[in-house]
Order: sequence, then structure tokens, then C-alpha cells
Amino acid sequence: QVQLVESGGGLVQAGGSLRLSCVASGSIFSIGVMGWYRQVPGKQRELVATITSGNTAVYADSVKGRYTISRDSAKNTVYLQMNSLKPEDTAVYDCYARINLSNYWSQGTQVTVSS
Repeated sequence: QVQLVESGGGLVQAGGSLRLSCVASGSIFSIGVMGWYRQVPGKQRELVATITSGNTAVYADSVKGRYTISRDSAKNTVYLQMNSLKPEDTAVYDCYARINLSNYWSQGTQVTVSS
């Protein structure tokens, strides 16, 4: 059974930073793209950033220059460093990974940015 477990969410003031981590565990043979999405109640899930197994990263325009995605393949872990946070970054952040040619999602973690 493969699962993704994330950590690192919480409450931060505007301008602050948070780092999210997401670890994949279980019977893993291959991990392709990994990424982060976020969702606000009443809105569609939004792509935040993705990173390929070759470490090519893609970012949403809204987070470019403020967020950095990275991965540690040896630890089956993807990270999201979030700097200069804004109130509009408040959302539930979900980790995603393509593992063994199937899609997996984490349970989600709340990030709240106060003004």
C-alpha cells in the first residue's frame, strides 16, 4: 500500500515562511512527477508546483519567485519552501505523486496566512 504523508502546514503571518514536506512510503518501484496543489473552499484545486524525476520544476504564476519545490529521491520526499507568504496563499495544500504509474494524493494540510 502506497501512501503520501505530508507535514509542515500551520499558521503564519504575512511575509513569513513555511516549509511543507511530503514522504511517499510503501511498495514503491518508481516515482515520476511529484507536486503540490492547493484548494480553497468553493474553488477548484489549483496547481502550485510540480517537479519531475529529472528535477525540472514548473510553478504557477501566482507563486513564482516566492515558492521553491525540491525533491530528495533517496528519501522519496518532495518539499515546498514557501516564502513571502500572502493571505491569498491560505488554502489546503495537497501533495501529489505519480508512483508505480498510478496517481496518489496526500491527506492535505492547512496553511493559513494572517494579514
